[in-house]
Amino acid sequence: MPLSSIIRCTPTPLFIATALIAAPCSAAITLLDVDTPTGKTTVSIGGYAKADMRYVDGDIAYQDYWVANLPGGEATDTSRTGFNIRESRLNFKVAHGEAFAFVELDFYGGGGNEVVSNSSNPRMRHYFINYKNWLFGQTWSTFMSTYAIPEAMDFGGPHVGEVFIRQTQLRYTNGPFQFAIENPETNGDGDIGNPASAVGLTGDQADPDESIPDLVAKYTFKGDWGQITAAGLVRKIDQGGLDDTATAINIAGKFAIGEKDDFRFQITTGDPGRYVAAGLTGDIALNANGDLEVESTDAIALGYRHFWTQKTRSTIYYGRAETDISERDRSHWAVNLVTELQPKLTAGIELGQYAIDDENLEAIDSNYLQFSAQFAF
Repeated sequence: MPLSSIIRCTPTPLFIATALIAAPCSAAITLLDVDTPTGKTTVSIGGYAKADMRYVDGDIAYQDYWVANLPGGEATDTSRTGFNIRESRLNFKVAHGEAFAFVELDFYGGGGNEVVSNSSNPRMRHYFINYKNWLFGQTWSTFMSTYAIPEAMDFGGPHVGEVFIRQTQLRYTNGPFQFAIENPETNGDGDIGNPASAVGLTGDQADPDESIPDLVAKYTFKGDWGQITAAGLVRKIDQGGLDDTATAINIAGKFAIGEKDDFRFQITTGDPGRYVAAGLTGDIALNANGDLEVESTDAIALGYRHFWTQKTRSTIYYGRAETDISERDRSHWAVNLVTELQPKLTAGIELGQYAIDDENLEAIDSNYLQFSAQFAF
């Protein structure tokens, strides 16, 4: 049976849920569509190729994410130019009957160097099974609303103000409602490279095990005007003698403006910990009295996209997060210009700044200029 190449220019819900940067014509290519004794099996492939060139000038380095460069406690200039293709991704979907499996890889898995090969190892992003209303496997947290992420050249846009996390979970969907139990993890208990001593945990106190899964509930309301989502998160924190319940809420939305423009936002408050700001802070911290306490975070991300023509558009976005105990204050803004060179092929330029204004730290920032080209398939 010859391979068929059926290209759909209407984005599928699955594609929308797994792509961070929306192409003007997100598509999936059907490789195989065959009848079997137990039903039809369909195999499709999707993803995009993306090349980035980024110039950073300031006191904060960019290494797939923003990090302060403070050897000896003083900010050091980190101006540099870098090229990479690591955001490029490849996904496969295999469907049979009422079930399908989905796997997606990108190339942020490390490996190689810039001296000779510039190679990058594949990294698993998503791998899950979906059957009717049930999903089981690794994908975006149910607490996250991907549609509210602004279009950006930078990988993911204003991470610092967004709920942004993938993990293994069991999810049930019924119309606008979603409920999930998700993998528990305490960021800062010494389990993932954050020294337990940093928050006062020693010996038996430094226990990396969590006994109760994280609980998430979400409701999404849609209309001709756009959509809005309310999500709630409940977690059990039992570390170093601390026995507490952490709760958080996230309100996200996307509103249509005029013929094609849109405004996107999300607001997160409470004790989201590792769920927000891409690991900005630990879930636990020492307060002023030296006692262990659950860290709280307030975060916001905003983005407005305007179409200048049918093929050219711009997004201006802003993200910020503040924590209460460690008193971290991070922000990120940018503006870009993206044009469609042909269907599925876009090129863009983005100018932005990332800033750190933590307590007991002199305010520092870095400006960046990025050029990107992306081909979706």
